[in-house]
Amino acid sequence: MYNNFDLPLSRNGRRRSKGAWSLKHIFIVNPAAGVTDQTEFIREGLEETLGGTDWQLYRTKAPGDATAFVRSCCETGEILRFYACGGDGTLNEVASGAMGSPNAAVGCYPCGSGNDYVKYYGGKDAFLDFRRLVQGEARPVDVIRAADSYAVNMCHFGLDTTVAKAMNKVKNMKLIGGKHAYTTGVIKALLSPMNTRCSVSVDGEEINGGEILLCTIANGSHVGGRFKCAPYSINDDGLLDVCLVTTVSRLKFVRLAGRYAKGMHLSDPEFKDYVTYRRGKKVEINSPEPDFAVSLDGEIKYGRKITVEVMERALSFIVPEGVLPYRSEGV
Repeated sequence: MYNNFDLPLSRNGRRRSKGAWSLKHIFIVNPAAGVTDQTEFIREGLEETLGGTDWQLYRTKAPGDATAFVRSCCETGEILRFYACGGDGTLNEVASGAMGSPNAAVGCYPCGSGNDYVKYYGGKDAFLDFRRLVQGEARPVDVIRAADSYAVNMCHFGLDTTVAKAMNKVKNMKLIGGKHAYTTGVIKALLSPMNTRCSVSVDGEEINGGEILLCTIANGSHVGGRFKCAPYSINDDGLLDVCLVTTVSRLKFVRLAGRYAKGMHLSDPEFKDYVTYRRGKKVEINSPEPDFAVSLDGEIKYGRKITVEVMERALSFIVPEGVLPYRSEGV
C-alpha cells in the first residue's frame, strides 16, 4: 500500500489523506514517455478544462510503478477511472494494474512515442481532448495474456522483437527516437538475421514450418506508430488476429514494407505466398532457444514455450465522447 507521501496531487496541489480519497478521475503521467516530460502541460490542461470536476494527478517514479499504484487504488473498492498519460507501455502498465477489478475503467491520454492502440479508434485527437475523454463511455474490450503478463494492443515476435528491443534503446532520443523509433528499429533489424526459429500453432493447428520472419498476435490494429499489421482486428470479439510472415530476402522485405504498413498484406495477391492469417483464442509458440523473446506492448518476455490467450472483454476501456464504434474492414 502507498503511504501519504505516495498519494497523488489534487488540482490544488495538496496531498489527500487516505480517508478523503474519493476522487473518480485519476491521471497517471509517465514523465519518461515521449521526447519531453508532459506533466505540467497535462496539469495545466486539466485545471483549465475540467474546472470543478474532481480529479487527481499521479506522476510515476519508475517502470512498474503505474501497475502497483493502480492496484493499490483499486483495493479501496471505489469506482475509479484511470487515464494512462504516455504511450502504449504506460497504457499497458495501467491496464495491468486494473485487471480483475470491476470497479476500475482505463483510458488513455496518448503522449508517448507510438500511441498505437488509439489508432484502432481512428487516432489520438479525440483522446487528447480532456473534456471528451472524461465524458467518454467505458466499453468492455479483450486483453491478451502471455507469460503471466498482459497486452492491450499487441503480442509480436521475430523481426518485430528485434525492432522492439532497438526502440526501447532509442525512444527518448530526439532525432532517431519518438515517432521515428520504429523506423530506427527496422533499420537495426535489417542489419540482423532475417529469420527466427520457432513453431506457431493457433487453436491446435500448426501454421508454419521451422522459421519465420515475423508474427503478430493482435487485439488492436497498429504497431510501430504507422504499421497497420492487423487491418481486420476487432478488439471485443473474443478472438486474436494472428498474422505470420515467412522468411523473405531483405530486398523483398523492403519492396513490400510500404504495402504492409498500409495494411494491404491480407488483400494484396503478391503477399499470398508469404503471409498466413488465422483467428483464434489460443496461440502456442515453441522455440529451440531458451531465451526466445516476445514483445507485449513493447515489454520483452522470454521463454522456450509461450502460450498466448485472449481474455474476453476483460477490461473496461474509456472511449472519448463522440468516437463511433469500430467497424471491421473485412473478413
